[in-house]
Amino acid sequence: MWLRLLSLVLWAALVQVSQTNVKISPRNAFMDGDVIIGILSSVHSTVDNLQGRVRPEEFTCSNFDQISFVRMLAAIYTIDTINEANFLPGVRLGYAVYDPCADATKALHSVEQMLSTNGSLPVMDDYSEFRPQVKVILGARYSLLTIPVAKLLSVYLFPQISTTSSAVVLSDKLKFPGFFRVIPSDVYQTEALVQLIRHFKWNWVGLVSMDDDYGRGVHQSFLKDAEEAGVCVAYEEVVPHYLGHAESKKRIKEVARKIQLSDAQVVMVILRPELVEMLFEEMIRSNTTRVWIASDVWSRSTDVAKMKDINKVGDILGFSFISGKITGFEQYLQNLPIGPGVRNDFIVEYKQKDCPADSPEVCSKPNADYLVKNTDLPVVYGEWVAIWSIAHALQELLGCNETFCPGDTHFPPFELLDKLHKVNCTLDGKRHFFNKDGDFEDGYDVIMWVPDGEHRRAEVKGSFTIQPREVVVNSHDIIWTSTPNNTVCTNTIQPRRQSLVHLPFHCSYTIPICASLPIQQIPVSRCSPSCNPGSSKKVSNVSCCYSCTPCDEGSYSDRYDEDDCHPCPNDTWSLKGWTRCEPRTVKYLQWSGPYPIALLVGVGVGLLLLIIVFVCFIVYRNTVLIKSANLLMSCFMMVGLAVSFGSVVLFMDEPSIHLCRAQQTMYALGFTLCVSCILVKAFRTFLAFMAFDPVRHHRLNKLYKPLIIMVLATSVQGLVCVFWLIYDTPNVDQTPPSNQSMIHVLQCSEGSSVGFGVMHGYIALLALICFLLAFKGRKVPHDFSETGIIIFSMLIHLFVWLCFIPIYITKNESRPIVQASAILVSNYGIIFCHFLPKCYRAIWGKNTTERIRARLRQFSESKKRASVDSGLSSQDLEMDPGSRRSVSFALPPFTSSESLTDSGFLPTSRHLSLTSASPQSTSPSAEDPSFNLSHADSVFVITAPEVTLL
Repeated sequence: MWLRLLSLVLWAALVQVSQTNVKISPRNAFMDGDVIIGILSSVHSTVDNLQGRVRPEEFTCSNFDQISFVRMLAAIYTIDTINEANFLPGVRLGYAVYDPCADATKALHSVEQMLSTNGSLPVMDDYSEFRPQVKVILGARYSLLTIPVAKLLSVYLFPQISTTSSAVVLSDKLKFPGFFRVIPSDVYQTEALVQLIRHFKWNWVGLVSMDDDYGRGVHQSFLKDAEEAGVCVAYEEVVPHYLGHAESKKRIKEVARKIQLSDAQVVMVILRPELVEMLFEEMIRSNTTRVWIASDVWSRSTDVAKMKDINKVGDILGFSFISGKITGFEQYLQNLPIGPGVRNDFIVEYKQKDCPADSPEVCSKPNADYLVKNTDLPVVYGEWVAIWSIAHALQELLGCNETFCPGDTHFPPFELLDKLHKVNCTLDGKRHFFNKDGDFEDGYDVIMWVPDGEHRRAEVKGSFTIQPREVVVNSHDIIWTSTPNNTVCTNTIQPRRQSLVHLPFHCSYTIPICASLPIQQIPVSRCSPSCNPGSSKKVSNVSCCYSCTPCDEGSYSDRYDEDDCHPCPNDTWSLKGWTRCEPRTVKYLQWSGPYPIALLVGVGVGLLLLIIVFVCFIVYRNTVLIKSANLLMSCFMMVGLAVSFGSVVLFMDEPSIHLCRAQQTMYALGFTLCVSCILVKAFRTFLAFMAFDPVRHHRLNKLYKPLIIMVLATSVQGLVCVFWLIYDTPNVDQTPPSNQSMIHVLQCSEGSSVGFGVMHGYIALLALICFLLAFKGRKVPHDFSETGIIIFSMLIHLFVWLCFIPIYITKNESRPIVQASAILVSNYGIIFCHFLPKCYRAIWGKNTTERIRARLRQFSESKKRASVDSGLSSQDLEMDPGSRRSVSFALPPFTSSESLTDSGFLPTSRHLSLTSASPQSTSPSAEDPSFNLSHADSVFVITAPEVTLL
């Protein structure tokens, strides 16, 4: 009888054990159910004496971690909520919570306990029928623990969901086929961190990380993204991840010293919260402030936020996973109920641990609101989402309807994997699903720790979305504690009121725009000062350390810190250091300009003077003065000068090929015609001088053909112009402007420099011949000849054009004005020397004829003395007092009828007789048109009986 009762008791015990199939260790939590969800929650953060462990004895843990405790409670609360809502009709969810104490080895031990049956873990070749009571595992908190656990679970294709482990390697489905997470991979976190750094124009940062798998993964990913975005790492420091490591404190001090000595004002920190606390203690002790960029591991750590003197470390920015509010969870935390049949050693421990100093309750009963007030509750929203995702997968796997779930709840865990991949549910109005790598793509919240009394609290200041990859920052809502107030926003170009600043991925971002209201200046962390628009970076050995070089001519930069200056588009240009390109100002001699107006006035006055001179010459054509000026040649000179004046007008307005040709051709032919006429006059004067050398005079007189000389001289210039226009015609100058000039001077180029030189050289040659001929005959009386005015006018022309040559060569932009001015001066030189004096004397002069005759007498006497001095033989001079000996020589007569005869002169040359007269000869009367100059005793007398003014 007693044996039967004993056997019944043993059988009942075995049945009970077989129903649970889970061995409950101390400090665990368990609630039975049809489907058990395993939870790995590091309620304690340290395994005691791990380095001194020499026997495989039970692990002992310490350092109660409040946030992990609240995360565990959030998962339990969600399970209870699902059960109460009867989401899985007829199926009750249970849980088994194990504490890995933030240690990978302890985590593996906890997994073994979850998977064990009757205290042992079966070893099989085929785990297709492996059916532990725990069907899915939630956790662990740190990637350091999650990675080895996921490797172990991959043997069984066992589903695992994490709410915080973000290591990039966990997305590898070949290595971790059963791993899921309700957060993005760190590959997105580092991209978001780099974008945030670039958003604030920082490019010189320090990097501190842990030596575990998570820290190494984020470290390498950050370096890669930072390099692509142009962010440089000033230093890289690695800290041991194990809190009890003997070198941890020493290494923290070394890292703190490195941060103090570096000029990088921004530090990226990838550490566990406990290590961050140790680092901040050193910073506070040394009174060092920096801008700290927090990874998701500690960005919402309440323990760090409530450190003593946390406000002294500087500004703290970072990213946290998408958070939210769990309805009813605050009331649950205030009560912490433990239902019947439920075991939760962690709640018991929490209620018995030391109470806060400000708690009025006894130590066995903590303040009911303590967890609510001292925990950042939105961060545990991931547990809510993860458990509900499991519930939706179970609903699909068990084929649940509104009344019951017909599926077998004792299913192999691997069957749940496919249903988790297909989860697509909506919670709190937002859709959630896993991508092909088993990750959520919800993005991140951009947070900033703001002062809250003596502590800090995290506030959401923006977000990062994965599709599209974009940072949105509420710039106007950020208050910097480490910089003074300033109304200038250093990272803007054009201030304008706008609240949100969008920053697309790969740094193709919109420059942040500041409000016009006073804001605080953003801290600066750069290896080199920012290069202003209009310059580019000249990089040294480190890409972020550079000097600023102004953009060269023809290039520009319109943003800060441009790597290279951009070339100007077509038809635009820029000067050195410009921020934009502009069309060059086209400049030419416009009609309304001051210089063109002055030139036009000069042309007008010149043409008016020519008209006056022409009228004067016509009116007084019968006077001796005008007859001596050779009216026909003078008229041709006026025509040439008028054409030359007309060429000046063609220098105005926008040049074209036709204007360029006409400018040079009109001047060349017009002024050559004028100089050819002057050459005729100079030659005539030279013949008059040669009258006392009959032989040479006779020879040269044959060459005196005025019209032929004029036509031939002008025709040669015409041939020069024809060849010039054919072979290399003047055209619009296509030479680009100087790189240092924004003015494009449109002007004519001479085409062939040889043609241009020959044209001017030929005119200069004619002018030089005129000068020499006139200089040779300079002793002929000026009233009788034009030697003085020819000499002076040709000197003016030669001097002007000799000055014109160097100016024309060196002053490229002023060539049209210089050449036009030279033409005017040369023309006015001819007018003032040849025409205006004659007009004045013709109109206002008196006794002109008498003065001419007097000058002739003086000239005759001087020539007679010159003849005697030159050695004429006595035989030639000795003759009878009554005899007369004559020497004939041709002298161009002065007659107004010249224009009616050959070349303007009478067909038959009149003769002057050089006669030896007796002393008794009388001097000719001044009124007598036939005058004789006599001298006693061998005095030569010029008799001109045939010189008659017609």
